[in-house]
Amino acid sequence: MHYTYLTIDLASVAVPFIASFHPKLKFYRQWAYLWPALLFPGLLFVCWDCFFTARGVWGFNPDYVTGLYLFNLPIEEILFFICIPYACLFSYHCLFTLWPRMKLSQGAINVITWLLLLIAVAGMIAFSDRIYTFVTLLLTAVFVCWSAVVLKKDWIGRFYICYGLMLLPFLVVNGLLTGSWIDNPVVWYNPMEIAGPRLMTIPLEDIAYGLLMIGVEVAMYEYLLGNSQEVKATSSLQTHT
Repeated sequence: MHYTYLTIDLASVAVPFIASFHPKLKFYRQWAYLWPALLFPGLLFVCWDCFFTARGVWGFNPDYVTGLYLFNLPIEEILFFICIPYACLFSYHCLFTLWPRMKLSQGAINVITWLLLLIAVAGMIAFSDRIYTFVTLLLTAVFVCWSAVVLKKDWIGRFYICYGLMLLPFLVVNGLLTGSWIDNPVVWYNPMEIAGPRLMTIPLEDIAYGLLMIGVEVAMYEYLLGNSQEVKATSSLQTHT
């Protein structure tokens, strides 16, 4: 039982890690861009996690963790910010490597963007006294607005598709962590700091949290990948001249 959270982490990343070496995918070739995209945003989310844990916004069931802690977090929680994003960025890479023509129209992107912003702003107003709800929706709104409205990044449509498809495994992983199909939750939430509605046992805020976390990492991954391609193109041009 003490290995429950660790098992969830490792099970989530095992297949994506092994499949990274598949000859059609070759995701391992993107690791130079992947690891910074995981680690730097991951550190910010770990700091957020430490702060919210210290405030009692959420906590961890000692029956489901090994007992190894870094700062005030179980080691499994820190691994979560590596294993889950790795699996998600692997899915992002696979989806558009195997189906490069899959995309949303600009009209669909606009509808999704403004719907997300409307939900976020409404939730912030309605639950301004709930710290997890308010902070998560605020940062999600900032990310969506900056990426899709201000900068109009060309990868935002791909991200919307990918995150929509990842909601099913999200329900499985987060369902287990919040108590679906097991006796007690691995991660518990203070009911005074969340809005209240849940999908199965998952606080609805977690959907926005996941969108924010993976979105920030996709943004950094795309930034690093784009810079690398620009450098290669510039080097190739200089060589030919």
